[in-house]
Amino acid sequence: MRISEGKPYPLGATADANGANFAVFSAHATRVDVCIFDAPDGREIDRFELPEYTDEVFHGHVAGVVPGSFYGFRAHGPFEPEAGHRFNPNKLLLDPYARAHAGKLAWDPAVFGYTIGADGDDLTFDERDSAPFVPKCAVVDPSFDWRGEYHRRSVPWDHTIVYEAHVKGFTKLNPEVDEGLRGFYAGLGSKPVVDYVRSLGVTTVELLPVHTFVDDSFLLERGLRNYWGYNSIGFFAPDPRYAADVPNSLREFKEMIARLHDGGLEVILDVVYNHTAEGNELGPTLSFKGIDNRSYYRLVPDQERYYVNDTGTGNTLNLSHPRVIQMVADSLRYWVSETRVDGFRFDLGTILAREPEGFKTESGFLKAVGQDPLLAEVKLIAEPWDCGPGGYQVGGFPPGWAEWNDTFRDSVRDYWRGMASAKALAPRLCASADKFNFRGRKPWASVNFIAAHDGFTLRDLVSHNDKHNDANGEDNRDGHSDNRSWNCGAEGPTDDHEICALRWRQMRNFLATLMLSQGTPMIAAGDEFGRTQNGNNNAYSQDNEISWVDWRLDEDQQALVQFFRQLTALFHRYPVLRRSRFFTGETNPYIDVKDVTWIDANGSEMKPKTWDNEHTRCFGMLLDGRAQTTGIKRRGSDATLLIVFNAHHDVVKFRLPLYYETSGWNRLIDTNAPDLPARKFRGGAAYKATGRSLLLFERMATEARPDRGQEEADLAGGAA
Repeated sequence: MRISEGKPYPLGATADANGANFAVFSAHATRVDVCIFDAPDGREIDRFELPEYTDEVFHGHVAGVVPGSFYGFRAHGPFEPEAGHRFNPNKLLLDPYARAHAGKLAWDPAVFGYTIGADGDDLTFDERDSAPFVPKCAVVDPSFDWRGEYHRRSVPWDHTIVYEAHVKGFTKLNPEVDEGLRGFYAGLGSKPVVDYVRSLGVTTVELLPVHTFVDDSFLLERGLRNYWGYNSIGFFAPDPRYAADVPNSLREFKEMIARLHDGGLEVILDVVYNHTAEGNELGPTLSFKGIDNRSYYRLVPDQERYYVNDTGTGNTLNLSHPRVIQMVADSLRYWVSETRVDGFRFDLGTILAREPEGFKTESGFLKAVGQDPLLAEVKLIAEPWDCGPGGYQVGGFPPGWAEWNDTFRDSVRDYWRGMASAKALAPRLCASADKFNFRGRKPWASVNFIAAHDGFTLRDLVSHNDKHNDANGEDNRDGHSDNRSWNCGAEGPTDDHEICALRWRQMRNFLATLMLSQGTPMIAAGDEFGRTQNGNNNAYSQDNEISWVDWRLDEDQQALVQFFRQLTALFHRYPVLRRSRFFTGETNPYIDVKDVTWIDANGSEMKPKTWDNEHTRCFGMLLDGRAQTTGIKRRGSDATLLIVFNAHHDVVKFRLPLYYETSGWNRLIDTNAPDLPARKFRGGAAYKATGRSLLLFERMATEARPDRGQEEADLAGGAA
């Protein structure tokens, strides 16, 4: 193979008509070799030294290297762990910029840079070759015919409904998907899946991690896998385990994106830029640790043998280093420009904004992302917490970002189990303005959710008081114990009709609260029909039927799907449910309208005494469609809605308010009887709200005059 100087940019392996250019950053290496292999698990057939070093980048061009070639790096330099250097050329290293990977990691002692069990542990130097035991990088052909896809229109934030799904788990058991495609990118992009997701009324699919990741050795020893994928080892490559056609995994991923886009759906990737799979000083040497440990990771000051562990996983990426910021920003741009994804959810996002002195809204990374014109076009969602100092930052991210709002989750859960009052719930129904209403941020910045991949499913939330994680092999010690759940009277499955009915009503209450609140709603896949994990609230290691979505739906599950579709249709139909301005609760003097009014069970505006009563469990939220919708001071023309929340255990007679122009009210939803058709009721009538139920009414312009006898029957029966 003929070698020439090549170029220092772009980083990674870039194929051209004559071969491939290789470029890799390392501030402390003395030499970098590229090794070529005949197969992912094959033999090394060539090795060459990158001849040039420019701006801390080793680079060279090799003629004859074509797409489909397999390669890895070997980095030479000091092995001085106490100074933060862990170079070992005996270890084959993954290219941080590799666009594709092939092969699997075998947890052989050779993949560690030190000799396991030797005196001195990680201070020793291991001379065994790791190449037979580690995955290889692949040179890719980036060409793909998007057929005009580039000009698609993104979903506005205030119309967005996020649907969190797992590539494998969502399709593995789906009988509508071709058997050979189940569990793969191609299966997720298949017509039956796209049609189903689109039918739900959601707009945006958020995928659990698809960057190449590693199965932890301690899980494999127990016969388990890292199912969720929060253990990345490459930030530019889709994991080949989800590819039906492994040699063309990148192409298959792009095809999946294209098919979801054809269905009008956005795709957001859950990304893990906070740590890698290399762990702490006792972890393996797979990529970054061997290329430039001091640059890529945060090390303990004055004890550089050890790693800062703000992630709880052993290491923390050094987002204070300009080259690491560049790598993450390059990765984000790559997924947007080359695969056309529509945004990102950042796992443990607080770490991305943490400098050595702590969390900063003007950190280097946030500045880099904030000024990037390409990333300005996509959705950015932070998980605003980690386990480091000052790690809880809900509401702390800068304009342009949305954030997972766990205060919404906790308050709603507490309210419907009877442990929170109206006063505690009200701010969460209003997009948590106390946390997000600053610097021109909008209500959509609050990503509301009841359940996500981590924790109980919606069905388990109403079926279990306690976690049941025995399948994880950790004696049920893992996972959160504070779930704010309520089993409705029996732990786990039961044949008790009343308990089952209450559970399904509670699930409807949760879904309705989610979809009728201000902010951006997010639902976990399968919660729309009551998927269960049998009480496992930490199924990260369960790559099996515990986590896979079971598509055998009974009548109750099918009914819940229809109810959820009704909710999403209402969300899209009524702009007042997705306002672009935070509620003030005050009368606007320019238009003489109050945007939100809180109503007590007597049909009157809530008084301070009622608000401050911690036992207030039934109240109404009146959204006035005449409220100002933009910065222009004029009345709106949206519908006026009344949402009634009753977390009391018994029936409450809720008097429908006599609102302006003596209007009547059209019942749209009663979670106690979701199949009832819409019906008009007169203002001032007392509607019997079933214990633990939610109601939705639309204001009618004229007095509703139903048949008197029928109206009395409806009211007396609590909408039955």
